[in-house]
Amino acid sequence: MQHYDVIVIGSGISGLNFALRAAEKSKRVLVVTKKEIALANTNFAQGGIAAVLSTLDNFEKHIKDTIVAGAFHNDKKAVRYMVQNGPAAIARLVELGVPFTSQHGKIMLTREGGHSERRIAFVADLTGQAIEKVLVDKARRNPFITLYEHTFAADLIVEHGRCYGVQILRDKKFENIFADMTVIATGGAGQLFENTTNPEISTGDGIAMASRAGCEFRDLEFVQFHPTALYLKGKPRFLISEAVRGEGAYLLNKKGKRFMIGKHPLAELAPRDIVARAIFEEEKSGQVYMDLRHKDADFIKTRFPNIYQTLKEYGLNITKDLIPISPAAHYICGGIKVDLRGETNVKNLYAFGEVTGTGVHGANRLASNSLLEALVFSDKILRAKRLPQNFPKKIGTRKFVPASKKEAASAKKLRTQLRKTMWNFVGIIRSQKSLLQATNELKKITAQLQKMRTTSKEILELKNMALAASLITKAALARKKSLGCHYRVN
Repeated sequence: MQHYDVIVIGSGISGLNFALRAAEKSKRVLVVTKKEIALANTNFAQGGIAAVLSTLDNFEKHIKDTIVAGAFHNDKKAVRYMVQNGPAAIARLVELGVPFTSQHGKIMLTREGGHSERRIAFVADLTGQAIEKVLVDKARRNPFITLYEHTFAADLIVEHGRCYGVQILRDKKFENIFADMTVIATGGAGQLFENTTNPEISTGDGIAMASRAGCEFRDLEFVQFHPTALYLKGKPRFLISEAVRGEGAYLLNKKGKRFMIGKHPLAELAPRDIVARAIFEEEKSGQVYMDLRHKDADFIKTRFPNIYQTLKEYGLNITKDLIPISPAAHYICGGIKVDLRGETNVKNLYAFGEVTGTGVHGANRLASNSLLEALVFSDKILRAKRLPQNFPKKIGTRKFVPASKKEAASAKKLRTQLRKTMWNFVGIIRSQKSLLQATNELKKITAQLQKMRTTSKEILELKNMALAASLITKAALARKKSLGCHYRVN
């Protein structure tokens, strides 16, 4: 029987940071990730990480900006905790070796939507990737951390309100692994929607596992749609960072006019929910574009090398061409309900990062607070509490049953159907009618999935998607009035 002090499910910034901290006290830490360790949502965070690092800035300003962006739905205690610990979080990353873009020995700061000051520390336009690279390297070198890559966390082992570990699917075999402390750090659920900036791994697995384990949730209805994802037919919805607008990019409608002027005092730098809905409405009349042509070309190439090069491969020169954009599902503002220590209502079970509902984001996330939340809340040295000796030793494991060709083909269709359902009915603008339609469609999809006998990773993942989608839809139905990125027409 395998037993660890700590099991961490997920290998993004929150999971790896907590694993490194746990390894300072606990000598047996396991990190489980369903793909390569570096393939996490953190890798795709371009803009940066927000913190009060300038003498022109202060904690109260950052707190106010966070709460205003969150439509005053935030947990103020959690917001203050995150903001006040922000500078120390940046200092830790610097100590670990993250090469933040600097000038004259000081970290350079940019500004993004909803921020009243420049407070975003960045590494060009690859901040998440730079942070992930450093954390992965530290985790691989740590003698107390074991890494299980290409390993699917099928379910938590829970009995009488206490978590005892996780059942994994590895090399087509199920195993039960026990731990004194189990941590969910599985990231987001953007793949529930047809159009998303998230990688393929973001399927809401942590939300589904936590639900089956009996966890409480908060604010699942608040799905943030990033306003500016690349819109080219047949191409991925590549994220165009908020920082691009922070450096002065305009948003233009099909007539070439800046439509955000007059809609919000901050124009293009308004909070994301406002910009996303404005673009959504403008799209009814034609394509919407981002415009950088008025900016210095050399500055743009240096400041946003990844965006410049990626769009160049798609035939666009962002210093000369308009960039076609459209909103896409990006971030879940709520999730598993946790306290400031990351504890859930299930004993011995913790959660960190995007999968959680800490309350800091309220009804709409302020740009670049996500990496900050993931780092601050996971940056604890917790000693694993010993499990009681009467833990369930007779829990069985499932038998691996590969999917038949018919089941695989059916699952592929159901996945597409689920994502279209969520995009069309639980998207940027919702209604009672659309949410009820989504509920009915998801019930049909779930019923078909339950008939499948296979226990393959693809089917288990799709079942997680159906459950997570149902929970989000249910939360959206329960909130009758619009708030933040949850916008209802009736």
